[in-house]
Amino acid sequence: MGFLGVIYLISFLISIVGVIVISWGAIVVIFEFLYSGFLYLFKSGQPIDKNTLRVKLGLYILLGLEFMVAGDIIHTVLQPSKDALIILGSIVAIRTVISYFLQKELQGPTKKY
Repeated sequence: MGFLGVIYLISFLISIVGVIVISWGAIVVIFEFLYSGFLYLFKSGQPIDKNTLRVKLGLYILLGLEFMVAGDIIHTVLQPSKDALIILGSIVAIRTVISYFLQKELQGPTKKY
């Protein structure tokens, strides 16, 4: 495996880290939701705080998207064809829009005076 092969592998692994981060976040939030629900139903605990869970999942998604964009950028630098650049630009634009709106949602409603 040559130098380019190692860089391709690094790009792939960075993208995989993004998938793992998003998956891990979803698993953590699911278990917290189920655990909170269990405590609420059977042990008279506090009601489930859905906003906290949403914020936590959103943060995992944002972090995972950043890793995936980094992997795509590295991959495209190695193959700078016109088609690859167009695809990368589209992917980055879509992920940027998703990240922007997720960030806005995580900040909560803004007050206007």
